[in-house]
Amino acid sequence: MARRPQRNRRKPKAKARKRWQLPTINWGLLANISLLAVFCVFTYFGTLWLMDRPINSVRIEGRFERVTALQVEAALTPYLDEGFLSLNIGEVQRAVARLPWVERASIRRSWPAALNVSVVEERAAARWGENGLLNVYGELFVQEAKHVPAELPHLSGPDGAQLQVAKRFFDLDARLQQRGLNAVALHLDARGSWELGLSNGIRVRLGAVDVDDRAARFFVALDRVLEPLTEQINYVDMRYTNGFAVGWKDNARMRLSGAGGTLPNG
Repeated sequence: MARRPQRNRRKPKAKARKRWQLPTINWGLLANISLLAVFCVFTYFGTLWLMDRPINSVRIEGRFERVTALQVEAALTPYLDEGFLSLNIGEVQRAVARLPWVERASIRRSWPAALNVSVVEERAAARWGENGLLNVYGELFVQEAKHVPAELPHLSGPDGAQLQVAKRFFDLDARLQQRGLNAVALHLDARGSWELGLSNGIRVRLGAVDVDDRAARFFVALDRVLEPLTEQINYVDMRYTNGFAVGWKDNARMRLSGAGGTLPNG
């Protein structure tokens, strides 16, 4: 039996290892990009340098009654030597806002080297203590005013109580205006006792506890009993649990039937 001829078996060749090649760098392109970047940087800073010129004019806007343009200019002067672009607008605004009677200030740049300054004055809503002034937000913005408008209501109380007193005053005044009256004074003493002054000369003693309830009872008494007698009343004392007392201008001893107050005799 003939044998099948044997095939020549060859070992497979080992695969050749790949060699990593560094990427080709386009040095010309890189140089062009670098030059462009340097050009942009120099252009940017050069433009800033050319534009950052000293401020040469200031325009001041606002309705001035207590603040003068000279005061605003004096607050701005330390900053006018700075550049148009490098000027710290926020810092300048704070400098102007610190002036007495200034509620807020707005500063805007105006090309090429000017500033627009807008000033809003504080609105005095009440007198605080002897010579202090409160704004419409109940904030003490002037501690020693040289001139206090006579028409302002007079509020007083311990230091730090300005907002508390102002809030209660405005609330009571709004309720009085609905009745054709106004609040002209509100005093909070060191013991926490409240006294309200009305435009018709009546003083209302509210005490230190349950003040809101006592105020509500006063308005009920005013509507139902006291309104026709207001010209004869000196004060109303609401510091009673179930009633109130009335002090009369002629010191007559009277009594309000069923209310603990007073009525004219006869």
